[in-house]
Amino acid sequence: IFSNLNIQHLIQIGANDGIRFDELRHFIKDNNPKSILVEPIKIYFDQLTKNYAGYKNVFLENSAIGNNNSVGYLYKVSDFYLDKYDEHVLGINSFNKNHLIKHGVKSSHIEKEEVNYITIKYLFKKYNINKLDLLVIDAEGYDGNILINFLDNTNLNPIIIFEYIHIDYKVIKNVIEKLKSK
Repeated sequence: IFSNLNIQHLIQIGANDGIRFDELRHFIKDNNPKSILVEPIKIYFDQLTKNYAGYKNVFLENSAIGNNNSVGYLYKVSDFYLDKYDEHVLGINSFNKNHLIKHGVKSSHIEKEEVNYITIKYLFKKYNINKLDLLVIDAEGYDGNILINFLDNTNLNPIIIFEYIHIDYKVIKNVIEKLKSK
């Protein structure tokens, strides 16, 4: 995609630290597209900030994309227990506690972190987004909800890459219908 298309504007929702499991990092650093990177978990957002320091075309948002602009929670493995798991658990933070449990995390090792929620519509307004070539979503099961929100609130037609494996069947069915209609 990156070598064949002229991607100048992108949004990555679920950017984590900007290194771990991040296929966009080299493209962003080499090609300098206008990039909005969204990461709600504070420790990963701080690492993301360090990893993109000095990149003037990269904008960072320390929020979760939700249905309203408010404060809420995400579940994550407590920092105290991180050494008991492989590196994969650093990327499975979720609105759903059971998502972590399905990945083998003990319930007693899970904590809630307070995060800011913003809507996709607010994200677009805040960063004055009127053009988008690529939308990448990795939100551990909430991807479909974000995509539906995007499709309902914009008329943009970017390339869309999203993780679908953890999405509820009814939600993915809705996503497919909306994508077909667009």
